[in-house]
Amino acid sequence: MSNKNLFEVATRNRLRFAFKGQIGVEDLWQLSVGDLDTIYKGLNSQIKAAKEESLLDTKSKEDEELTDKIELVKYIFNVKVAEKNAAIEAKEKRQKKQKLMELLEAKREMDLQGKSAEEIQAMIDELD
Repeated sequence: MSNKNLFEVATRNRLRFAFKGQIGVEDLWQLSVGDLDTIYKGLNSQIKAAKEESLLDTKSKEDEELTDKIELVKYIFNVKVAEKNAAIEAKEKRQKKQKLMELLEAKREMDLQGKSAEEIQAMIDELD
């Protein structure tokens, strides 16, 4: 993102995105990454068409708005992908920890089973 706050620009200018009608910036957060990619492709084709239609190299307000929209969609897309990857990583960590806990419990059980009857009796007596 550039120096300007794109979310402020988006809310002040009430930017809308073409997706099953018109949606606002807050609605972008509810979309899947596939839907965001669809919007991104549409915006990209609009900006390419705008560049092709003009002989001048000056940016219009519409060009700037399209660029802002693209940056917003890219930002939200990247956040959603990062959140998804973090969730997958957290799940994998939980599964690995659970497996290690199970192995530790099995190891402790094996250690107990390896003790003599006298050692087990002594452990029981300590609990009383």
